[in-house]
Amino acid sequence: MSESLNPYQSPEAPIEPEGIKNGVLTGQMLGYLKESSPWLRFIGIIGYISFGIICLTAVISFFAVIAAGGIDIPGLGFLSGVMGVVVLLVYGLTAVIIFFPAHFTFKFGAYLNAYFNSYAANDLETAFKNNKSLWLFYGILMIIYLAVIALSIIIGIISIFTIL
Repeated sequence: MSESLNPYQSPEAPIEPEGIKNGVLTGQMLGYLKESSPWLRFIGIIGYISFGIICLTAVISFFAVIAAGGIDIPGLGFLSGVMGVVVLLVYGLTAVIIFFPAHFTFKFGAYLNAYFNSYAANDLETAFKNNKSLWLFYGILMIIYLAVIALSIIIGIISIFTIL
């Protein structure tokens, strides 16, 4: 039997997920987002694991330095007695710098995945909110980084002129 069209059948329109208005997101764009979702979650999980390892290393290093009676570094004066705290602060700052990108990346991927399961517009909106937060964090971190570089250059120039 040949397949015949039913003239009385309702026309079928392509299903467009909720939240896509005026063709802003094409099917190709949605496909790219869907393919990236597992990778975003994977990178987020690796970031969480790295955060945990750095926190554990911070605590172990802190107690190792305390148990060793501090680090005796000539020329540091009173700082050699508080090196355990300095080590803890450096690792803590590193952990914070790793945690937030991992968190935002994981959430971006998780909400993208939730969107493709439910096609609820608020899931897609929350996914992109986390993506915005990720890049906002990186932008602020870059501003701090550039300020530290500029300050280092200024201190370097001043110290060269004081030596001469």
